[in-house]
Amino acid sequence: MTRFAALDRILTLKHRELETFWPLHDRPERVQSKSSAPFTRLRNVSTMSSRESKDQEQDVVEMKKAIATGSAKEGPAVSSIPPIVCYCVASILMTVVNKFVVSGREFNMNFLLLCIQSSVCVACVFVVKRAGVISFRDFDSKDAKAWFPISFLLVSVIYTGSKSLQYLSIPVYTIFKNLTIILIAYGEVIWFGGRVTGLTMVSFIFMVLSSVIAAWSDIGDALAVGDPAVAEGLAWSLSTVTGALSKLNIGYFWMLVNCLTSAAYVLTMRKRIKATGFSDWDSMFYNNLLSIPVLALFSLIAENWTVENLGRNFPEETRNFLLFAIAFSGAAAVGISYTTAWCVRVTSSTTYSMVGALNKLPVAASGMIFFGDAVTVGSVSAVSVGFFAGLVYAVAKNNQKKADAAAQQGIIPMTRNS
Repeated sequence: MTRFAALDRILTLKHRELETFWPLHDRPERVQSKSSAPFTRLRNVSTMSSRESKDQEQDVVEMKKAIATGSAKEGPAVSSIPPIVCYCVASILMTVVNKFVVSGREFNMNFLLLCIQSSVCVACVFVVKRAGVISFRDFDSKDAKAWFPISFLLVSVIYTGSKSLQYLSIPVYTIFKNLTIILIAYGEVIWFGGRVTGLTMVSFIFMVLSSVIAAWSDIGDALAVGDPAVAEGLAWSLSTVTGALSKLNIGYFWMLVNCLTSAAYVLTMRKRIKATGFSDWDSMFYNNLLSIPVLALFSLIAENWTVENLGRNFPEETRNFLLFAIAFSGAAAVGISYTTAWCVRVTSSTTYSMVGALNKLPVAASGMIFFGDAVTVGSVSAVSVGFFAGLVYAVAKNNQKKADAAAQQGIIPMTRNS
């Protein structure tokens, strides 16, 4: 604020000096009195003032340059680290907890699960607000109407993600999430004037390659595990092969829908945040509050609420721990909702997705550690290639940012021609 105050002071002084000396500078010769010495001195003073004004203008230009350079170098580097770290931790936590909840053999009430999570999330936010820790705007019907499409997209993202985790392992799920980056990048080209460089395209090729390796390894593992006769050297039965491939096809279908809805959610939220002026807590609050009636309605319509089905989804021996895990995941949803909006606002939607790509390695490792996902040459290779693709993408975006900054510096004049 001190530099801006100094800049404003210099501009004010320059304006006053020009107002003082300009009438004398523009005065006709015939108006001058017999003694021209005073006017000559005034002309000299005006000339000196003009030179001083030019010097001050040069100082203003240099100060503008320093302010622009300082904000470009220091601001984003410092402010982008906390949201990125928080987003990584929250995404790992949410993936592991959701995988645990939906990993039951007969679990089929995903809408109910998400409705409970959103309700717990909203309750936690209200408690924290009442305690005076945070603040956000009160509920407004106009804001709700404007934000409802974002909440609906978020419901689609979380639901399709939970269905994908139900059929796919965590490493395969996290690798295929890389494809969302490609969709978002080209979405930014269409709607936000972005561009895709050659190195970025190389990273996209590696992302697709890692997905192909993961799918190939996943299909092989599913067929080998699905038929005990394989271990005895017997021929595979057609029904076993068909059943394993059918299960994987369902998982990959939900994964494709999840990638599409995730890209739409991130791009639309970026545009709507700028239009509504929502803060991070505002977007998180409306996201979860507006999703509750949608999830409850879908649960009542599409899911089986019989006593038998509830007993299968929530077995008596693990019911208490399962409900605790659902409540905990709802509280953790506060973190994932807030850090997603925070990361998109502070960085960009593409950077947010890139961070998610780099986060695939620890997320995949968590699946291997906590859920016993197969550690094979194929799975490790797929995760490694996906991680390398994320690194290449990070370098490509960094180079693109530097090139854009250099081009902008060449366009904006930093010196005044005399």
